[in-house]
Formats: sequence, structure tokens, C-alpha cells
Amino acid sequence: MKSLIKILSKKKFKISIVESCTGGLLASKITSISGASKIFNLGLVTYSNQAKIKILKINKYIIKKYGAVSHECCSAMVKNLSKISKAHINVSITGIAGPKGGTKQKPVGLVYIGLKKGNKTYINKYLFKSKKRTLIQKATVRKTLELVVSAVK
Repeated sequence: MKSLIKILSKKKFKISIVESCTGGLLASKITSISGASKIFNLGLVTYSNQAKIKILKINKYIIKKYGAVSHECCSAMVKNLSKISKAHINVSITGIAGPKGGTKQKPVGLVYIGLKKGNKTYINKYLFKSKKRTLIQKATVRKTLELVVSAVK
């Protein structure tokens, strides 16, 4: 974590985050480290579909057609966050942390992590095998931090 803050500080990069299934865990993890104020710009928890639509301006058609846990929604979340935040690095997380809420098509542990750096947007799909909510959330945060570090190195 300290290395992330060090790398972003060195490059004078700011990071903004929009989280759903992790409920602010990523923002909390980053801001728990001294020096985070140099790199942390904005953190939103858009847990409900209504928050995604109202705050992030996600087209409700996207959520209706693909669902909140989808490549399309994750992409819209990170792109719209970047318009609000103007940060160098923008991250979006949406998924099913469980233990309930999963389906065959979208099982518990399915998570999409979006990363936007400059004009490039990456959407990554993961299926974390744990059935425990906190373990899925922690695994998502860990994976997100790895993605951010590798994107800014």
C-alpha cells in the first residue's frame, strides 16, 4: 500500500474510486496510510442502482439490459467517474460479494474491476471462489491494488 502511495506521489498522480460491492473498503485501505492525501482525490460508494444512475449518470438502460454487475456497467462507472473526478487514475468496482444474490449466470464472487488511465480503459472480470463476503471484498481490494500498481509503474 505504501508503495502505491509512493509511486503515485512520485508521478504526481491522483486516484479516484467508485465502489459498489466493496462498500468503501478500497478507499478506506488507501486513506489509512499516511501520505494518502497527496494522491487520493475522491471515493464514492454507489451501492444502489439508483446511486449509479443519479450520481454517476449511468444510463438506466445499461443496468436494465446488462445488470449492475456487468462489463458494461463497470465501464460506464469508471468512465463517468473520470468525468467527475478529473483524476489520473480512476477505478470502478462492481460485483456480488454474497453470500446471497448470486445466480448461475452471475455467481457469488463475480467482480468487475475497471481502470481508466488517461484515454485507456480496462475492464477486468474475476470470479473469486470464496463464499464468504468479507473474503471476496478483501480479495477484490487486493486485486484492484495490484492492477493499479502495474498500470502506473
